Amino acid sequence: MKTVCLVGRPNTGKSSLFNKLIKERKSIILDDPGITRDRIYGTVTYKNKTFRLIDTGGIDISKLSFNDSIKMQAEMAIEEADVCVFVIDGLTDLNENDKTIARILSKNAKKVIVAVNKLDNEKREENIYNYYELGFETLIPISTLHSRGIDKLLDEITKDFNETPDIPKDGTLRFSFIGRPNVGKSSLTNALLNEERVIVSDVPGTTRDAIDTKFSYNGEDYIVVDTAGLRKKGKIFESVEKYSLIRTLNAIDESDVCVLVINAEEGIIEHDKHIASYAIDAGKALVIAVNKFDLVENKEEGLKIWKEAIKENFKFASYAKVVYLSAKTKKRLHTLMPEIISAYENASRVIKTSVLNEVLNEAQIMHKPPSYKGKRLKIYFSHQESTNPPKFVLNVNNKGLVHFSYARYLENTLRDNFELSGTPIEIKFKNKSE
Repeated sequence: MKTVCLVGRPNTGKSSLFNKLIKERKSIILDDPGITRDRIYGTVTYKNKTFRLIDTGGIDISKLSFNDSIKMQAEMAIEEADVCVFVIDGLTDLNENDKTIARILSKNAKKVIVAVNKLDNEKREENIYNYYELGFETLIPISTLHSRGIDKLLDEITKDFNETPDIPKDGTLRFSFIGRPNVGKSSLTNALLNEERVIVSDVPGTTRDAIDTKFSYNGEDYIVVDTAGLRKKGKIFESVEKYSLIRTLNAIDESDVCVLVINAEEGIIEHDKHIASYAIDAGKALVIAVNKFDLVENKEEGLKIWKEAIKENFKFASYAKVVYLSAKTKKRLHTLMPEIISAYENASRVIKTSVLNEVLNEAQIMHKPPSYKGKRLKIYFSHQESTNPPKFVLNVNNKGLVHFSYARYLENTLRDNFELSGTPIEIKFKNKSE
């Protein structure tokens, strides 16, 4: 997948542009509160082309001449991006921050597009000529607020991208271990493989890249991916950490199932939920593995406490499979692969259209949708659009009448009637006339 970075100084509207471009990734499975998301990345699909979008943060040289944070942002744009979008404030003059960023970008061979933002009308678009002195050929006037020029910008970004193909699969289930540093991802990989395949160390951050390994289980082939530990935002100082993050996101994209590894010795922290959100954003089946469970005293009581903690902290992913194990002692390690396989099978499940409509029609009878100004939502026809994750399209009289609580009710109805544990599901409401 191609990578596009947004770069620029603070207050040019870069974050607003970022949110504008990734909006199509939103779905009802993400509506729960309690997920911390400092959205530094997203996935954009435009005209059958898909790319990863990275928001690098505002670059400001006013405090230090050229500090480590600036270097980190610039290096990521240069080394990781296929295209750099340089966002400029079209209502202000160029300043030293803009010129410094331009010098950094001009030294690399990557494609650079200057997006001159806040040009809300044709008269303001004349301001674009003030920015040709930056030395870049491609300048596009845009207004994120009014959605002016956004399609033109996307056309230019994706001009040389190939259409996103259906990734050919050889039938081999691919799963990745994700989580914070030092939770035991590499140890779990080695325990599954029964060999010292990857470096295991007590020093957080030992794994710097995603490592793929093929192995056999019950006569079938699988691929396990050990990824770099994801640190909290603000603790990623070295540029190599940024690269590790991007490679981990790529590993998630290419996986069928993600296994979130949590350290039983440390308990659940907010960042564990944050990392789970990466897998959810990508629509991946999810298994939660509580590792180092051998260190939990009073296993029976400890298990009860952990189950409550998982239930409370992962309400937004209540469908996730959960296993409690120890990579070190291999205790309950045998419970992991069956749950991974089951999660994948459920994510790949195809539901007959007739059965789907029967279940949803009965759901409407059992619990009528709420009315609004005398109008009530009516579901005419439903079908499953795709799998991995299962996506359902519901043709309705007016999608504006869909209340989030009723959408959640329908999701729960699907889960109650079909085996969909371990996988997110997406429900799209579509007006009958569309």
